[in-house]
Amino acid sequence: MRRILLRAGAALAAVGAVVLATASPAAAHVTVNAANATQGGYAKVAFRVPNERDNAGTVKLEISLPADAPVASVSLRPQAGWTATTEKTTLATPLKVHDREVKEVVSKITWTADKGVQIKPGEFQEFEASLGPLPEVDQLIFKALQTYSTGEVVRWIDEPATDGSSPEHPAPVLKLAKATGGAHGAVAVVSDEPHADAAGGHGGGSAGGDSSVGTLLGLAGLVLGLAGLVVGLLAYRRAATSV
Repeated sequence: MRRILLRAGAALAAVGAVVLATASPAAAHVTVNAANATQGGYAKVAFRVPNERDNAGTVKLEISLPADAPVASVSLRPQAGWTATTEKTTLATPLKVHDREVKEVVSKITWTADKGVQIKPGEFQEFEASLGPLPEVDQLIFKALQTYSTGEVVRWIDEPATDGSSPEHPAPVLKLAKATGGAHGAVAVVSDEPHADAAGGHGGGSAGGDSSVGTLLGLAGLVLGLAGLVVGLLAYRRAATSV
């Protein structure tokens, strides 16, 4: 019985350690969120940037819009303490939007912190933009560069793996729903919370889900680890009493 309890305690502690190890990076990367992101419609998107360093702050975010799925209209929401700039590119094949041709689109957005401003350790920031009409694709991949006050640049550019594995530095991915009814060219109704849809659920982004999953897994790992410790202590006390 003593050996069984000791083995059970060790197993629970090991499982808890594994869960904690896999849960910790779940909400650490740059993500994109949107409510009601529909092909052919417009949506407000929010790029969520957590600070991963204990000794530096985030001072710049660069977002590249997908070249193979251009967006005709890009509007930026002013962010206090940050300066936003855009770069444009000329399309080989113009987009047709509302009976007009769009030959030039935004290809890159850069948010740069003003002097004395940064995303501090333990904090995150969201940068918002209005995009549309959204292209008729299943998802948009926004490659991101995160610059710290030390000069370090983290490249969140890894595209989703085809085998289902998690890349080391995943790029923000926005899932797009199929258009229904008169969704084409219409403005999508979005809530004030970037990752909540009109019904109160989660939208097309991944940050809200990642954060919740990471938190739940972390709590589960902690509980399992404590359970293993308790089982081990009980086994030790039982052994000591029987001597």
